[in-house]
Amino acid sequence: MTTAEEAPREELELHEHPGPGRYVAVAVILAIVTLIEVAIYYITSLKDLLVPMLITLSFFKFVMVGLYFMHLKYDSRIFRRLFITGIILAFFVFTIVLSNFFLHDTGPA
Repeated sequence: MTTAEEAPREELELHEHPGPGRYVAVAVILAIVTLIEVAIYYITSLKDLLVPMLITLSFFKFVMVGLYFMHLKYDSRIFRRLFITGIILAFFVFTIVLSNFFLHDTGPA
């Protein structure tokens, strides 16, 4: 049984989450960004900017998926902070490992 105090909180939580239309709109935006990524790959004049542009678009898609489909936008701030902290840590580890490959070229293993 729910008490009188719990019912309004549940309604508030249901009210904060978007409807199906918002999820469809986010999915369309993600599909468009994916099409842009594929198109950028085939434009030869953007060869020098390919990696930075793809990383930027991938980061945008990652943020959109995290906010909407993983519900981080509507969850408690502690979950958002934990998730962002993990992503920042993973980015730094990736950067260190990648820079290690480029700075210390010792040949094949």
